[in-house]
Amino acid sequence: MNLILFGPPAAGKGTQAKRLVDGRNMVQLSTGDMLRAAIASGSELGQRVSGIMQRGELVSDGIVIELIEARLPDAEAAGGAIFDGFPRTLAQAEALDAMLAGRGRKIDLVIRLKVDDAALKSRIAGRFAESGRPDDNPESFVVRLNAYNEQTAPLLPYYAAQGKLVEVDGMGTVEAVAAGIDAALAASGD
Repeated sequence: MNLILFGPPAAGKGTQAKRLVDGRNMVQLSTGDMLRAAIASGSELGQRVSGIMQRGELVSDGIVIELIEARLPDAEAAGGAIFDGFPRTLAQAEALDAMLAGRGRKIDLVIRLKVDDAALKSRIAGRFAESGRPDDNPESFVVRLNAYNEQTAPLLPYYAAQGKLVEVDGMGTVEAVAAGIDAALAASGD
């Protein structure tokens, strides 16, 4: 099964993806984690994306697609992927569909975590105070949230038209959100 967890920054996608990885042995393909790892490694790619991420801007489609494509064989060997933070644009969604189709695969389900922007700002302030992640500073977060609302939210009709979109209330406890996701997976036949 290939699953997309969809929602704005700080919606809880990473938390829920890790739970699914542990419970279902799927591979989490988190572009944010991959990009942060590239930065930490000091690689050429990491140097290119560091400033972009610190400003809260989206990394180019080409770089993100390259990262995802390199990890698809691992996901296939595990029986599926959880896409976390990807796709973010219609071009990325179309590229993902084409990549998967070329491998005889598809996106099976898209779960949108519905959350409130004001609650997200509160979440991110706490996460920044705790972790100090540069891309979680309040100024970068506002840029990231605006980018999501302008560029990524329009993907909802794309997946809804394919009959793959399910919405889960992301404002509850971690356990309540997990129960909603599990119900969506069960309804999809997984």
